[in-house]
This record gives sequence, structure tokens and C-alpha cells, in this order.
Amino acid sequence: MPDAAAQSQTSAAPAAAADPVTVTAAAARRIRKVAEAEGNPGLGLRISVSGGGCSGFQYGFTLDDAETADDVVIVRDGVRVLIDTISLEYIRGAEIDFVEDLSGAGFQIRNPQAASSCGCGNSFAI
Repeated sequence: MPDAAAQSQTSAAPAAAADPVTVTAAAARRIRKVAEAEGNPGLGLRISVSGGGCSGFQYGFTLDDAETADDVVIVRDGVRVLIDTISLEYIRGAEIDFVEDLSGAGFQIRNPQAASSCGCGNSFAI
């Protein structure tokens, strides 16, 4: 019976629909890879939104192993994405992905709240 309980917990884990932001499997793999390369598998990806950039707001990506009281923590495939509650209001409903293409590789945010964004995708307007 313990196996059945563990199995139901595992199958219930991808309840990303309840999360305010979706993290793709590719993003989770990249976060894990970077954390392991840094020698700290407990590192998570911190996403922030601040004023600036060519469109009004810009995304910030840093590695962090400490959660703060106002963080929303999203776990996907064992890795964490940390977003402070103020930044979350600007990216609620977004999808966090990791993309590799001819122009490079990086985290990408598909933000349904963004009315426009710059060519590089790192800044946006609401």
C-alpha cells in the first residue's frame, strides 16, 4: 500500500494549472543544470520585474537559494522558481520557458499581460 500512496503523490505533482505561472519542463531542466554547475543543487531561479528596459518594465533572472516571506514558490520537476508577490502581479498567467535557437539561448517569458515587448523579449509594456 505505501507504493500506491507514493504513486498517487507523484502523479498529482504536475498540478501546474493551480500555479499562477507555468514553468515548462525545458526551463526546469535548465535550472537544474545551472544549479548543478554552480555546485548548489538547492538553487532556484528568481524572477523579478522592475521598471526600465526599452518598453517600460524588464524581467530579471538570478539564482537564489533563499526564500523570502513574500515569495511565491513554484516547483516543477524538483526545482524551484521564486517570484516576489509584487513581480507576480505583472507576470501572472505567464509561461516560463528555456529556448535555444539561432539567436542564442535563454529563459523566455510568454506573458499574456504584456501589450507589447521589445525585440529581445526582456522588456515589456502593459
